[in-house]
Amino acid sequence: MTPRQRPGQRLARMASGATLLILAVSLAGCTSTREWWSNGFKVGPNYCPPDAKVADCWIDASDPHLRGGPEDNVCWWTAFGDPTLDRLVAEASQQNLTLKMAGFRILEARAQRGIAEGNLFPQQQEATASYSRNVMSQNAYPFNAFKGLLPGYSYDNWSAGFDAAWELDFWGRFRRAVESADAHLDAQVEGYDNVLVLLQAEVAASYIQMRAYEERLALARKNVELQKETLRIVALREQQGLVTELDVQQATANLGATESLIPTLVTGHRTAQNRLCILMGEPPHLLSQTVKSPGSIPVPLQEVVVGIPGELLCRRPDVRQAERDAATQSARIGIAEAEFYPHIAITGSIGVQAVQASQLFESSSLVGAIGPGFHWNILNYNRIQNNVRAEDARFQQAVLNYCNTVLRANEEAEDGIVAFLQEQERVKSLEKSTRAAARAVELATLQYEKGLISYQPLLDSERALVQQQDALAESRGSVGLDLVAIYKALGGGWRARLPGPQGTAPEPIPPGATSPASQAKQ
Repeated sequence: MTPRQRPGQRLARMASGATLLILAVSLAGCTSTREWWSNGFKVGPNYCPPDAKVADCWIDASDPHLRGGPEDNVCWWTAFGDPTLDRLVAEASQQNLTLKMAGFRILEARAQRGIAEGNLFPQQQEATASYSRNVMSQNAYPFNAFKGLLPGYSYDNWSAGFDAAWELDFWGRFRRAVESADAHLDAQVEGYDNVLVLLQAEVAASYIQMRAYEERLALARKNVELQKETLRIVALREQQGLVTELDVQQATANLGATESLIPTLVTGHRTAQNRLCILMGEPPHLLSQTVKSPGSIPVPLQEVVVGIPGELLCRRPDVRQAERDAATQSARIGIAEAEFYPHIAITGSIGVQAVQASQLFESSSLVGAIGPGFHWNILNYNRIQNNVRAEDARFQQAVLNYCNTVLRANEEAEDGIVAFLQEQERVKSLEKSTRAAARAVELATLQYEKGLISYQPLLDSERALVQQQDALAESRGSVGLDLVAIYKALGGGWRARLPGPQGTAPEPIPPGATSPASQAKQ
């Protein structure tokens, strides 16, 4: 029998074990002992949000149509003053299928976070129970040696118990997994908000396009009627011998060219309607029962609050999602690095075992075992090191993706701003030219009826009027689309899902599920 160890000997053995453990920390992986200690007994890097370049001010900051005050774009679509647009955005926010998918991704990430957190506790817990009837063979040892002299042997075996195994999170592998899951959950919440921003912009853009097509259709049909009247006059003058057949053919050709615009515009109008239906989670159908048609193009405000470029870092959900993706990947470096070190675990089992069920719960039927253990991946042929390098490379990619997302956000905002400002100037010029073209058609028609001019000036005037009116209607729609692009680039609208003072309506809830964003951190 081994003699009982003295207290001093036990302390010496514990100190020796601690020394070996510290040596393992120092030599096995990439994290020093000091870093492991300061990180809260976790290997791997602690995440810090990366820096991203962003402009100090907008290029057109001096333009009077831009204001740099506090953002006021929670429900930016109300700036158009169109109740139909407001209703469509609200319905799409409740019914859009892509948005509901984003909501369920939050629920999935929250469940994965719960799984990661559960690994902080005993990872294996198992209740067992069994019964067996055992019969020994008479032809097997020892019964075969006394064949015919000893009877066969049979017995019952009853057992029940509980097994558990707990790997201690000595190197922070499981805590890093929780960090990664937390950041991934945050990223999915930001992804939901990003889908919401894109959805609101798509609904507004499709609605404006639909209204622009309606106005262009109305103008084309009006010009068709005008040119039909001109053709009637030309035909009458040709019958009177005042003009030749050339004028009739030119008027007919001009009328046909204008009529050919209508099918293209009808197709564009129907396409915009179909897009709206899909955004609202419905099959394509005519919206005439729910959307009054035709309608006018929504007229936006001439001024827009854009804040400063630096606010894009907190305004745009896709920027915040990219930053959270980087945080997710940073924690995975620590998970990979933990494989350098020994896995220390405590395993145990307790139960009862007896040959008769009535004896199962007697104290003499108790069985059990408990003890520490560890396993250490050695001779891994550099696989662990390369896995850490791979995770670090993915982290660097995530950081660069974040920086690139910030740059793209800045670019999209600048593109929207310059397009919005310049399109307003274009509208002013087109309004002036359209009024002049309409007056020219009036004058040319009167002069042609009196025989003062040939048909060519009238033909040119009618062609110019059709082109100018169509261009003006298209440009008015483009002003609205450019303003939508600005608000989309600024990341406006996602706060509308928040209840209370920050928003105006509760967030959409996936069918059969709780509200994803409001309960994401529960």
